[in-house]
Amino acid sequence: MDFPWNDRRGRFSGLRLAACLLATAPALWVGYQAVFNDLGPRPFEVATHETGLWTLRLLLVTLALTPLRRITGWTRLAGIRRLLGLTVFAYAAFHLTLYIGDQGWNVGQAASEIVNRIYLTIGFIAVFGLMLLAATSNDAAIRRMKLRWHHLHRIVYGLAALGILHFFMQSKLEATEAALMMGFWLLLMGYRVAHGFGAPLNTSQAGTLTLAAIALLAALATAGLEATWYGVATGIPWRAVLNANLTLAPIPRPALITLAVGLSVAILPLLSQFLVTSIRSGGGTEKAKPPPMS
Repeated sequence: MDFPWNDRRGRFSGLRLAACLLATAPALWVGYQAVFNDLGPRPFEVATHETGLWTLRLLLVTLALTPLRRITGWTRLAGIRRLLGLTVFAYAAFHLTLYIGDQGWNVGQAASEIVNRIYLTIGFIAVFGLMLLAATSNDAAIRRMKLRWHHLHRIVYGLAALGILHFFMQSKLEATEAALMMGFWLLLMGYRVAHGFGAPLNTSQAGTLTLAAIALLAALATAGLEATWYGVATGIPWRAVLNANLTLAPIPRPALITLAVGLSVAILPLLSQFLVTSIRSGGGTEKAKPPPMS
């Protein structure tokens, strides 16, 4: 049988099993809370919020697979990209369905809200785009569309940006996680742009310098954009938000977390080179051993 944890050759894959567990755990947790009435007095609203969060989280994880494959050379990551991508759409569709449920299953009222509230319009556009990508995430569509398939699936970065903007607008006064997602999105865009310009990402020293520069730029952009958002959308002094992002604190702000994650990624080329060198030198040592004396 063709199980989701099997690879394309029908063999069991531990990596795909881990991806399946990661993909289904949030939905199972929300379902568990719903069954045992742990979602509070407004269960539809809470479940809608949770599924929206996991749509964006898993979307960012999916987008991170390609740059991580390029940086580490771990080609097996490509084998779970479609699995996670389809899971992202499943969460997005569930998110939209729960929103309609929160409107008393009145599709007309839900549609009216989506049309008249800009943040809902933005979110719906993102869900519709994910539906297009899911519908064409199969081998037949790739063969039929050819180069157009690649052009279509490039919109996923824009859809992620729309989803994060939707999250920002829905978050109102507390947009910390939305800002953190924006920081991660900026990192991913930085990796994509650097690769497009032919910048080294997987060579030890040059790759580390490139990735460290991307981390710094993404962190600064995150600090500036979060401060701008709070200043424009909420009236909170933007300088206070900017200072908080650039200051060490017990609970670091999104810009510093973005910097820490980006610098951690920047170490990967050095670590990969170290491991390769160690393995090769170890193998060479074994071959260089003289035969035992008789």
